[in-house]
Amino acid sequence: MNQDEMVMGRIPAIETLKSDRDINKVFLQEGLSGGKLKEIQSEAKKRKIQLSFVPKSKLDLLSDGENHQGVIVAASPVAYADLEDLFTAAKEKEESPFFLLLDGIEDPHNLGSIMRTADAAGVHGIIIPKRRAVGLTSTVAKASTGAIEHVPVVRVTNLVQTIDELKERGLWIFGTDMDGKDYRQWEADSPIGLVIGNEGKGLSRLVKEKVDETLTIPMTGHVQSLNASVASSLLMYEVFRKRHSL
Repeated sequence: MNQDEMVMGRIPAIETLKSDRDINKVFLQEGLSGGKLKEIQSEAKKRKIQLSFVPKSKLDLLSDGENHQGVIVAASPVAYADLEDLFTAAKEKEESPFFLLLDGIEDPHNLGSIMRTADAAGVHGIIIPKRRAVGLTSTVAKASTGAIEHVPVVRVTNLVQTIDELKERGLWIFGTDMDGKDYRQWEADSPIGLVIGNEGKGLSRLVKEKVDETLTIPMTGHVQSLNASVASSLLMYEVFRKRHSL
């Protein structure tokens, strides 16, 4: 069992069952009913996956006390994509590449939330560093409410080298910074790599030196900066708005 990843929650469970991930078992809480749970059972039966009805205490143990909503799927860990998969995703949609690079996002809830918006806004994939950053954990999967099954994530050893490679392949790299250009003036129809900095420190020095241009979100309130997932959502939707005008 320790090789499996525990996917918790009803919507993440359904998305996982509908994906092509290998699944070993589905644990359901005894005595619970509801439309989503029926859907989970029918998807599991369709795929001939073993269903196990267990007491809530067993699910509490498997989930390490997290909110499982009466369902846990024991699945193979999410496979990381490679860079070529992102270019392929853009090509298949006949769209200009739009990738998100996360420079040290540490909070799994932030990553999950960013993935949800990336899926909604048509981002072709996310690039994260292997070190000093959160990877694809079960908490990220739950926070992404299923988006983890649809947005390819590439894990790279060196973000700076990856930026160089993306530039060579025709992408313009943009980063977030307090002193950047107003994001509303952003020309967003070219192939884009958008870099979002760490929750507290922002962009690392070497990454900041590599970006073609920095963008800022103007603010009139009293708080100095926006949460990383909120800032990235605004910028992702700015690209969506510019590329899909009414």
